[in-house]
Amino acid sequence: MRDVTRFGLQTLIAAPSDEVYDLARDIDLHARSMAHTNERAVAGRTSGRIALGETVTWRARHFGITWSLTSRIVAAEPPTRLVDEQVRGPFRSFRHEHRFEGVPTGTLMIDDWEHVAPFGVVGRVVDRLVLERYMRGLLETRNRTLKAEAEYASAADQLVGSETNGPSAAETATNSGEP
Repeated sequence: MRDVTRFGLQTLIAAPSDEVYDLARDIDLHARSMAHTNERAVAGRTSGRIALGETVTWRARHFGITWSLTSRIVAAEPPTRLVDEQVRGPFRSFRHEHRFEGVPTGTLMIDDWEHVAPFGVVGRVVDRLVLERYMRGLLETRNRTLKAEAEYASAADQLVGSETNGPSAAETATNSGEP
């Protein structure tokens, strides 16, 4: 039976990679995306954008139990890569690498997740039956929230940009011969 569980996700986001990178390290966005678990940052960096070397301790309710988990940003290469690892928590270990690739339509966000479940053989069985699917679902939920916020912000930026760069209503009327 395997010890390390690995999976990857790819999320296409219609927003620039620097904006997506910043949202991926935003503590407040993460908390919003995990509202259904009552997840909140309780120590270390508790709001704003986490940076290289910083930690955050999360407290959340999963499987009817309140858990605490501390992770640290161990690699940061803005705006293309961010890696966090568990310092203390319920896993024997976890590592989450986020990559951000510019594509013609925006950003391809790639999540590479790996963890080792606690509790030896029993943990591996629970991981295979429940935990892997549960963790994948949590990341998918987080990514949907990130995608929605990034695309909303990008669309708003484009709208504001078109209003300031295009002709005003008065200029349009004047150019068309209307009073």
